[in-house]
Amino acid sequence: MQTLPIKISDETLRDGEQQVGIFFSYPIKHKLAHLIAQTGIDGLAIMPSVCEQEAELVKSLVSEGWDGLITADTMMGKQYIDRAKECGVKRLILFHAVSDRLLFLRNPQVRLASEFQDKTIDDDISSQIINKIRQDALDVIVENLHYATKVAGLRVDFAAEDASRADFDFLVQCIRSCSPYIEHFLLCDTVGVLTPEKSYIWVNDLLQSTADVALGVHYHNDMGLALENTLQSLMAGATLVSGTFCGLGERAGNVAIEQVLNGLRVRFGIEVEGIDYNAIAAVTNYIEQMGIRPAAPYSQTAQRHESGIHVNALLRDPKSYAIFPYNKIDVVFGKWSGVSNFQYLFEKQLYNPQSRKQYENMRSVIKSLATEKERYFTAQEVLELWKDGIFE
Repeated sequence: MQTLPIKISDETLRDGEQQVGIFFSYPIKHKLAHLIAQTGIDGLAIMPSVCEQEAELVKSLVSEGWDGLITADTMMGKQYIDRAKECGVKRLILFHAVSDRLLFLRNPQVRLASEFQDKTIDDDISSQIINKIRQDALDVIVENLHYATKVAGLRVDFAAEDASRADFDFLVQCIRSCSPYIEHFLLCDTVGVLTPEKSYIWVNDLLQSTADVALGVHYHNDMGLALENTLQSLMAGATLVSGTFCGLGERAGNVAIEQVLNGLRVRFGIEVEGIDYNAIAAVTNYIEQMGIRPAAPYSQTAQRHESGIHVNALLRDPKSYAIFPYNKIDVVFGKWSGVSNFQYLFEKQLYNPQSRKQYENMRSVIKSLATEKERYFTAQEVLELWKDGIFE
């Protein structure tokens, strides 16, 4: 049996819990963290900026001596980097979109320009604008990577959101620009559009076009191909896998870590250095005993969205986080939700716009209720709460 120093980064407690219908209580997350740590993975990611409970979990695990393992998933912004450091972590995963589709939606100047209202990247957008949004993104990424590493003194991986739909040359430029600051550049197939053949060629070509940066992969399972895409990427030279146990995650979930580890072992005769294979069953059994499993690829259930970041994009571009046009987008509300969730409900579905202040109050109330009751709320339940005056 061959042993390789592949890194495994776990996202069960962050991306996994973003699966609609999952709410891990504090004790469950603490227990899961310990079970996952026993497997010998390289990093265990949590997002402390989501709510105070997540920050307290990070602080607790760090105080127990897991500071070398716990990684903070962190949005761009010095305030988020500082908050993560205050929790005691030594490692970050900073993330930012790299596809033209998402960059066009999120560029602050483009969003405010009247000529781009109600437009997406599929409209007639000039090359000048596309070059601008790419350069703006690169400037933000490099500025934050510099701050996180050189000022805050943290170890950093960069997660390139929607990398599988990014322009290849721009992606190469991103990798080269990030290389002085990061340990790994994570290629994210955020909406699960890769195929095994493309995965191998893509990773191989990127490695041929860049140098001095280790590539990682973070693949979603919308088309049921996340496992094979991940294995082919590893065969092409990727050295880090980011996933979740049991394949939990948004829509149809992430690649299942236990499948990657055992797939390498059985199919290719490769064991991952440092992994305790006997400890894996304790994690998967614990999750399965709760009756949790990811939604099936292509299913309507996999079109449910709770993440505020995703719903914000879906408001203006249905193709941003939904690749199957025949499925209806279903927005729900919980601790991962943002103002956009309520905006989507009242403006896209009810045609009854509310003020920004009202949306912010709704978000605050729902986050508190979701944490207290350990559940999410459907659109109908939110509407009933609104009629009952709970948000006033």
